[in-house]
Amino acid sequence: MTAILIFLAAILAIVGWWLSRQRLMSKPWLEAGPVTAFPETEAPDTHPAKIGLGVFIAVVSALFALLISAYLMRMAYVDWQAPPMPRLLWLNTGTLLLASLAMHCAVVAAHKGQLDNLRLALLTAGLTSIAFLAGQLLAWQDLASQGYFVTENPAVTFFYLLTAMHGLHVIGGLVVLGRTNIRAWQSDRTAGLVLSAELCAVYWHALLIIWLILFAVLMGWAGNFIDICHRLLS
Repeated sequence: MTAILIFLAAILAIVGWWLSRQRLMSKPWLEAGPVTAFPETEAPDTHPAKIGLGVFIAVVSALFALLISAYLMRMAYVDWQAPPMPRLLWLNTGTLLLASLAMHCAVVAAHKGQLDNLRLALLTAGLTSIAFLAGQLLAWQDLASQGYFVTENPAVTFFYLLTAMHGLHVIGGLVVLGRTNIRAWQSDRTAGLVLSAELCAVYWHALLIIWLILFAVLMGWAGNFIDICHRLLS
């Protein structure tokens, strides 16, 4: 339980630090003198969409943190029987990593005004994300073919729940990414696509980080981490 609280506290600390960097609590109207005299009190220059996305990612991270906490606590019961993890999960992880990397390249291309590279990067990110979802479905099929269904035991149920929740967030991101792809192919310049590319990139990086944590938990590495925490705190 202590390790879970540490994990949740770390997430809240990161979110709090990010929000503090946005200077949301600044009150420039209370200061006298030129704006340049108070560099820490000017209104935040971060686009509202980025702030909204940051809050949304914080909420999503908290949701997955709670699910992971329930997973780790449920492991202590005797009826817990972890299924064999499909090897395809390794390939799926690499595919999502490529999608995140493609989104980074899209942001770079957008800032440099390279429309063709931007289109290619956005398309690559979309296709690799779809391949990730297809791979997850194949991993489900692999488990089902071995007799591990949703109601088989709590460990199997959690596997389907965690991967399904993550997959739904990938699908939601694909809707926005699809619209960005359409705009990129219909536009003749990148000026109006920079913000969309940045938002998609931040979201995809967050999806990758969340999946890496889920992957570590599902592979059983989280148990070793908890044992280390218990030893350090004991």
